[in-house]
Amino acid sequence: MPSRAPPAKPDAILIVGAGVFGLSTALELAARGYTHVTVLDRFVPPAVDGSSVDLSRIIRFDYGDRQYGIMAREAVAGWAAEYPDHWHPCGFLMLNSGADGFAYTRHCVAVDEDLGRTIELYDDATEMRRRVPGIPGRLEGFKAFYNPRGGWADAAGSIAQLASRCSQAGVSIVSGRRGTVKSLIYKDTNRVAGVRLVDGSSMHASLVILAAGAWTNHLLRVTHASSASAQPVGCIQLTEAEAATLRGMPVMINSNKGVFVFPPTPSTNILKVARHGYGYATDEKVDDGHTPPRVLSCPRRDANNARHSYMPEEAQEGLRDGLRDMVPEFAERPWSRLRLCWYSDTPEGDFIVDHHPQADGLFLATGGSGHGFKFLPVLGRYIVDCLENKASETLRHKWRMRPESDASEIKIGDGSRGGPPLRTLTALEQSKL
Repeated sequence: MPSRAPPAKPDAILIVGAGVFGLSTALELAARGYTHVTVLDRFVPPAVDGSSVDLSRIIRFDYGDRQYGIMAREAVAGWAAEYPDHWHPCGFLMLNSGADGFAYTRHCVAVDEDLGRTIELYDDATEMRRRVPGIPGRLEGFKAFYNPRGGWADAAGSIAQLASRCSQAGVSIVSGRRGTVKSLIYKDTNRVAGVRLVDGSSMHASLVILAAGAWTNHLLRVTHASSASAQPVGCIQLTEAEAATLRGMPVMINSNKGVFVFPPTPSTNILKVARHGYGYATDEKVDDGHTPPRVLSCPRRDANNARHSYMPEEAQEGLRDGLRDMVPEFAERPWSRLRLCWYSDTPEGDFIVDHHPQADGLFLATGGSGHGFKFLPVLGRYIVDCLENKASETLRHKWRMRPESDASEIKIGDGSRGGPPLRTLTALEQSKL
């Protein structure tokens, strides 16, 4: 992992991306005395098509990896202390089928035992009805993994609060054409000196931090280290009376299918279901202005990727199949909204938080892999520790930017996903996005 001196406190720092990685980094930089921090994004946060927004995100600290388990425990405390208006500690329930259950849960239990036990295990999930009477759905034939200290957070609301805290701390947030980055500015071949924007202007800085998630490949060739996949999300509008019947339920996930469902959101009564799986890929032509144009999977830069509600029929059926297990009485209801949520996937699900190995003046904070949001209250501290060379060697190695020759270490996720394998959408399907 390359170690470089951090910028001086008055130096200009540009952060590309106003999601959880970018904003949490900006707030931490301001807290440490950096006085010239600017965040750039296509949209005002919470971005309408961002991976860090919409109704809800799971907040849990059940991990098969000790480092993330420690961080997640810190984050849950942060949610309660700093974002109480957006934090809903309703519990977290994983359902596993099959003789051996779901392998990932066994790793989570081992880490939980090491860090202080919070998980409750039930070989017969129907026993959960005595523990949490408000659980809906079919529990017969499942094993249960329950953590009463988990829950969910209002994603858009907490991002809005985080952005407001950044502004109050002196961070500038620029959006629209003036905030949409077209390419990086290179000085010679091995130093990044700023960014070019789609309005034709440019901004220079001592350090550029790429926190663009699934959009990163528009600006930098990192497909060997992080690629983009689109995951299905569906919403069903319930009445107040219908929602009241589900108020006592925890966040629930069928681990084998990868489908999870949230309790209805307060005031709006929307039932949200999604899949934490391998998702869908696209064929998008991108030009970073530094390497030859190429075709790869990523969301579009110059459009709102949530403007249409297209979703493959098989994905809709997959969501309904999960609902039939967990909330069957509403499984056949019409959708009030559909969207594809973009993940920034890495080989083992580890984040990328590192100086670029070849380009001075460029730092990466990306690769959320579908589980980064929960760390919102603490993520910036860990990122800036890496930037300032204060993080442990173990963590810096885990979050390193892989060289392109490092193909032998590539694996498929951390074992937490379920559902069908990655599929590239057809040209006709992509035209409907």
